[in-house]
Amino acid sequence: MSTLNALKLVAVKKPASLPAVVQRRNKVLAKLWEQLKLAEAEQAGTHYAPTKYKKLKDAEGNVRTIEVPKRIKPWWFTSESGNTCVALRYGSKVIEIAKGKTAIELFSKQELVTTLTTLKAAIQAGELDSQIDAASESVRKGFNK
Repeated sequence: MSTLNALKLVAVKKPASLPAVVQRRNKVLAKLWEQLKLAEAEQAGTHYAPTKYKKLKDAEGNVRTIEVPKRIKPWWFTSESGNTCVALRYGSKVIEIAKGKTAIELFSKQELVTTLTTLKAAIQAGELDSQIDAASESVRKGFNK
């Protein structure tokens, strides 16, 4: 029992599900992680292509699972002024970071990884929860047509 004395033991019940705001935050963080890996690979001059599994039915009707590359669209683009801009997305919707501001302008592409890392920290801290909720609501309205 002396080994267990070094650990902090608590009586806690695991929650059945995460709160909706945490689920949305985790969804954005997962996509942001992919963007970060894509940006790091671009700066290193390599190619980043995660894989996903897809089920295909052949001519005899047998279902096979194959591994295919996952298509990731970069969230950054070149603006009319020639600077690189990053737009944060929730699904197909662009998140409004501040009132009327939907993108972050960078002076060089070398700032891309640090900017994405800063965005990740802000989302983890819950600074963009209200904007993510608004984007989530907008995406949900698109399904109710």
